Amino acid sequence: MADPASRPRHPLAWVPTAYLAEGIPFAMVIWVAGTLFKDLGHSDGAITVALASIGLAWSLKPFWAAFLDMFRTKRFFVLTMELLMAVLLGLFALALPLPNYFQVVIAILWVLAFASATQDICVDGIYITSLDPANQAKYIGVQGMAWNVGRIFATAGVVWIAGTLQEQASYAPKTAWAVAMGLSGATMAALALYHFVMLPPGSKTTSAQSTEEVVSTFKDTVRDFFRKDKIWGMLAFVFLFRSAEGLLLIEAPLFIQAPLEEGGLGLTLVQKGLIDGTISTAVSIVGGLLGGVFVSRYGLARSLFFLALCLNVPNLCYVYLSWAGGPEAPLSMQTIAILITIEKFGYSFGFVGNMLYMMQQISPGRYHMTHYAFCTALMNLVLIPTQMASGPLADWMGYRSYFIFVVVATIPSLVAAKLAPFPRDQATSKQEPP
Repeated sequence: MADPASRPRHPLAWVPTAYLAEGIPFAMVIWVAGTLFKDLGHSDGAITVALASIGLAWSLKPFWAAFLDMFRTKRFFVLTMELLMAVLLGLFALALPLPNYFQVVIAILWVLAFASATQDICVDGIYITSLDPANQAKYIGVQGMAWNVGRIFATAGVVWIAGTLQEQASYAPKTAWAVAMGLSGATMAALALYHFVMLPPGSKTTSAQSTEEVVSTFKDTVRDFFRKDKIWGMLAFVFLFRSAEGLLLIEAPLFIQAPLEEGGLGLTLVQKGLIDGTISTAVSIVGGLLGGVFVSRYGLARSLFFLALCLNVPNLCYVYLSWAGGPEAPLSMQTIAILITIEKFGYSFGFVGNMLYMMQQISPGRYHMTHYAFCTALMNLVLIPTQMASGPLADWMGYRSYFIFVVVATIPSLVAAKLAPFPRDQATSKQEPP
């Protein structure tokens, strides 16, 4: 019997589900786990220190990516990782009743993150090697949309299930979360079974046949990377452009969920799933699309500082949210939704500048794809210290002072955007941005 993967498949039969499967585990680790721990009474400091460190898995992807071409097919690794993640999410659910569940769950999340990173490598490899350049461009929007649907599934769907079971069925918090985690594991298993039939195998992206060749090639890509014109100025931009983002990435959702008596907004799980899951993700998609249109019209060099303003200035929304409300006069859901939506839109609109700068200025050359992977790894790596510090700082300073500190921390991002070098020529529009 022929291998199901050997039959040609239309890209729409597998691209959306493959990137849906990428988005779910990332969102489960970075956002949903934090919501769960907050709901179970853990401090912001304990949550952010534990979860931020796990993000290291996605930053280390370039170190083992090339080795995956030497064994089996990319499809094999995708299926294996998806089944492994299904099992891990099931173990997550089973671990919640344990007295030391926090430590056990963090260990599970570490393994889940490395499995997710490996899946990311191989899914991207299948996409690149199975589609010609025209189809790669054609379905790039589908790819991003599907990833964000995975985020909605996790941050809205899984959180909504846990919240509804507590509010309407009177489930104990741990029991409600165990059910939600079990359903997310079943979803990953279902995606693996679907991909067994529909996912193409992908072909090799490297010609290396041995470990020595892989290591030698990797060393050459590193040397070539650091020989690029104005590389240190460009890397300074990569490190500084998102300087304040790490302070918000995990901490802002915890603030939304924190009780009013502790200075938070006091949203329930269902409310948080709606605002920070569904609405915010939908707005982020629109913001990213419009940001791309804006840059295509004005050119990146002319747009970059304006994009930095869009990325950072909306952080003031959290300053207002932390100061305007309180236990005696809580803010309305409408006010909270509008301000969080503004922040998410501005972030997504401005974030386009970061990705395009890495793609157009840093990564071009002999190892374009590998160097882009280096850039994204460094970009994520720089977030880890700020994410880890965010919770302890918020616990120490209180939310009101903390969000003022976050606004001050945006200054390096604005300076980096203003001084960013552009060693490669750019075709820019004659029009001026706002």
